[in-house]
Amino acid sequence: MGTELHLDVGTLYAFLLVLARISGAFIYIPLPGIKSGPEVARAVLSVSMTFVLFPRWPVIDPSQINLALLIGWMCAEAGLGLAVGLAVAFVTEGFQMGAQIISLQAGYSFATTIDPNSGADSGVLLSIAQLAAGLLFFATGLDRQILQVFAESLTTRPPGHFALTQSMANGLIQLGGSIFTTGLRLVLPLLGLLLMVEISLALLTRLNAQLHLTTLAFPIKMMLSLSLFGWLLLIFPKVFSQSSVQVLQWIRTLLLA
Repeated sequence: MGTELHLDVGTLYAFLLVLARISGAFIYIPLPGIKSGPEVARAVLSVSMTFVLFPRWPVIDPSQINLALLIGWMCAEAGLGLAVGLAVAFVTEGFQMGAQIISLQAGYSFATTIDPNSGADSGVLLSIAQLAAGLLFFATGLDRQILQVFAESLTTRPPGHFALTQSMANGLIQLGGSIFTTGLRLVLPLLGLLLMVEISLALLTRLNAQLHLTTLAFPIKMMLSLSLFGWLLLIFPKVFSQSSVQVLQWIRTLLLA
């Protein structure tokens, strides 16, 4: 006897809605190298994660859904995924902001390298901070926690039952503001050191006008900045964990409250 494959329309609707939620998050989630990779790989990853969450797919009655309602739900789910991915990206953007702040003062903005994620030119310190934050995304287990929250959200907030409120939007804006505070906290010791170097060189030049320290300023600042930045890498995991806790709290409020 031949077997016949039967696909329920309600199951297809559930697949499309869950896929919209998952794929929206993968646009901004900071996976190292995902932006420079082929588009097919990202599509396969989104579909695979959607099938992994198959036991949590919602039960949808297709007789009560029309095309306009389905499109509206898919847009809402995609927006939800984008908000979650953007919140997670804020964590890594804080590290890049810190590296960008000191790149010019330390003299590393004159030398650029190819960013492996975007393929564009970027500073050396910026590339180091971006790669370190991307690796910490997996090392701290943030990827597993995000996937777990997505799985639980399919039960607490199934597709078609989500509505963005003003408090949620305000929370996302506050997370965006944490980019500047996190970056400044990371490089504040280095900024203080560079300021002391500038003041010392200015005083020496003031005391003896025959001293030409301009040619020595950049090598000294670059050497000190690289040494202290290497030490600052040791506290990257702690700062990343503290920032990710705030992001996870907002995501749980968004999806599970």
